[in-house]
Amino acid sequence: MRTYSPRADEIERGWYVVDAEGLTLGRMATEVARILRGKHKAMYTPHLDTGDHVIIVNADKVVLTAGKAEDKQVYHHTGYPGGIRSTTYATLLQEKPEQAVRRTIRGMLPKNRLGRQMLKKLKVYAGPTHPHAAQQPQTLDLADARARS
Repeated sequence: MRTYSPRADEIERGWYVVDAEGLTLGRMATEVARILRGKHKAMYTPHLDTGDHVIIVNADKVVLTAGKAEDKQVYHHTGYPGGIRSTTYATLLQEKPEQAVRRTIRGMLPKNRLGRQMLKKLKVYAGPTHPHAAQQPQTLDLADARARS
């Protein structure tokens, strides 16, 4: 018996919309990363990009639990000596909510050209509207990712 490996023309990509309002950032990010990788499909192959496109709306209304928004730091380096910069997730969510969500999901994808290819299928918008209505995306309900009070 031979191992099945899907060809590029056999991969069918779907479109999903996730409404991030009231969702916990990490729980939502794990589910979105799973869909971007294609792990929800029977034809999943680790060395191929078999995942679907994901559109995240209302990224500015995502929640972090247990005071992590004020405690958790986000780091980036300018490229110059001594150029490490840090800010809190609360500041990042206030100023650039799309970047905060994209950064979290990026950390859950492979760290190679395959992961960069998967990240291109992620579209994040701070507000409730998106320009991808022509793709007829399905709404994805992530009830497990709701913030627990």
